[in-house]
Amino acid sequence: MSFDLQPVLRGDIVGVRPLRSADFDELYQVARDPLIWAQHPVKDRYRYEVFMRFFAESLTSGGALAVTSTAGNIIGSSRFHGYDQRRSEVEIGWTFLARSYWGGQANGQLKALMARHAFRFVKRVVFLVGPDNRRSQRALEKVGAVRVGSRPDAAGHDSILFEMRRPAGSTKSG
Repeated sequence: MSFDLQPVLRGDIVGVRPLRSADFDELYQVARDPLIWAQHPVKDRYRYEVFMRFFAESLTSGGALAVTSTAGNIIGSSRFHGYDQRRSEVEIGWTFLARSYWGGQANGQLKALMARHAFRFVKRVVFLVGPDNRRSQRALEKVGAVRVGSRPDAAGHDSILFEMRRPAGSTKSG
């Protein structure tokens, strides 16, 4: 079984589905909030032109996901990236959520859904976070990711490396 980088996953708070070009307007309504990007390396991603480039890159990545509420509204996005079968590893990243979903259980459920899916195919899920992005670092610690060092992200920026490992006793099904 090959790794499906754009699964449809559902929880009782959030779900994910493949990101589509038709999602631009709805997703931009979330992304246009400058506070979402305040601690991010690309602080002006709330600007239309900057977000348009990000969105286009997301679509071409092959692993971009729309994050949806239980009502089916788009509340953010995330992505699987860098699947490495040999190293049994995949990255989860590029995640952002509407501020109305911060501080609750939405991010935790999102990461749990994505990690559970990934652990069907890999032993390790990694997350790369900008050194100044304290909010995302705390959020990852809250969901059980462990800081294990640093490495450059896909754009070559220094990043803090977090990981989650497949729970002992679970087996790879593909």
